[in-house]
Amino acid sequence: MDVPTKAVETSVNPPKDLDAGALFVLKSEGSWLHCGYHLTTSIVSPVLLSLPYAMGLLGWAGGVMWLALAALVTFYSYNLLSLVLEHHAKLGHRYLRFRDMATHILGPGWGRYFVGQLQLSICYGAVVASPLLGGQCLKFIYLAYKPNGSMQLYQFIIMFGVPMLFLAQMPSFHSLRHINLLSLILSLVYSACIAAGSIHIGSSRKAPPKDYSLSDGTNRIFSAINGLSIIATTYASGIITEIQATVAPPVTGKMFKGLCICYTIIIITYFTVGISGYWAFGNGAQGSILSNFMAGDKPLLPSWFLLMTDIFVLTQLAAVCLVYMQPPNEVLESFFANPKRDQFSVRNMVPRLMFRSLTVVIGTTIAAMLPFFGDIMALFGAFGCIPLDFILPMIFYNVSFKPSKKSLVFWINTTIVVVSSALAVVGTVASIRQMVLDAKTYRLFANL
Repeated sequence: MDVPTKAVETSVNPPKDLDAGALFVLKSEGSWLHCGYHLTTSIVSPVLLSLPYAMGLLGWAGGVMWLALAALVTFYSYNLLSLVLEHHAKLGHRYLRFRDMATHILGPGWGRYFVGQLQLSICYGAVVASPLLGGQCLKFIYLAYKPNGSMQLYQFIIMFGVPMLFLAQMPSFHSLRHINLLSLILSLVYSACIAAGSIHIGSSRKAPPKDYSLSDGTNRIFSAINGLSIIATTYASGIITEIQATVAPPVTGKMFKGLCICYTIIIITYFTVGISGYWAFGNGAQGSILSNFMAGDKPLLPSWFLLMTDIFVLTQLAAVCLVYMQPPNEVLESFFANPKRDQFSVRNMVPRLMFRSLTVVIGTTIAAMLPFFGDIMALFGAFGCIPLDFILPMIFYNVSFKPSKKSLVFWINTTIVVVSSALAVVGTVASIRQMVLDAKTYRLFANL
């Protein structure tokens, strides 16, 4: 069955040919509410469980200040990016992909070889990291009930990957709207559980000694840089353009409403988890605050409470994985699907099933082989997430709107670009240093 490959004609979306990736994966059928669900899932993820650890590297003043400042800067940045997209849509160019916008504004080399490759690396990195974190959650549940169990981490990673083979077949970004609403609710629920658990432990007789002191000398500098990078990465999305592409035209103002939903959830979850976890455990907070809920083999909270919290985290990880699969899915469908045939025709279903399954299998295999992938993702966060979310939106705005060099907005944007560029460089150096320090623990299929 043949289908039309023209976009719907509106004042902000003139008819044009669409490839299969844009036509099938990035369907523009959503509302601003759906946009809010997608945005929240792309940002508010179990990565926020590392916030108490990051605050431990920065201290009370530095941690709370950077947590608030990063929220302000990213909200401003994502809103600017949305305004740039709306501006070009009104001029007759509605861009559905980050790389398309970069190609138009900065040139084809930047779009294809820098922005496009960087975004796909970050997205597929998240697809790899999700089974890794999911496997760690499953292992946590296993050891809580069987402390001397012999199962290895890679086995739990594979367990997480198997259901993702089926979920990965969701046809479009828009089809995830109900899953992402559930994800939003789960993020609120498990954040409340973690905050309640931290406060309970911190105020009980089992409370560990609270030490809020910072390390001295060179270690303090690198620790602070790592803390800044971790918090910046927790606010990262990298797929704002693709999320706005799911909104039905006209798009004006809808992204701002979606961002308001998203940042309401961010303020509730990030500050409650970060502050309560750091208060309870001080600089003893571990990379995932859930690890602090165990004292060796003994849980500090009721087993049923830990199980419930871990299941909430595990379920949301699946939604996060699906969201970050969409840009790779879009690229694959643009190559292997036929936009002139129906999305659910055999001609398009077979390659979709094959390549999406292959995406999950490869990602799960990498996660099982490289359980130290978190160190690699810290490096990706420094030189990938910061440019996409803190630097490029400011450049796009200044190039598109050409604000006066005497205007406040020009200098705010320029300052953010300079500071973020410096943070990306020092964050990359700090991440590489941490990888060197941890290299002795690296081995394939390690049971971390």
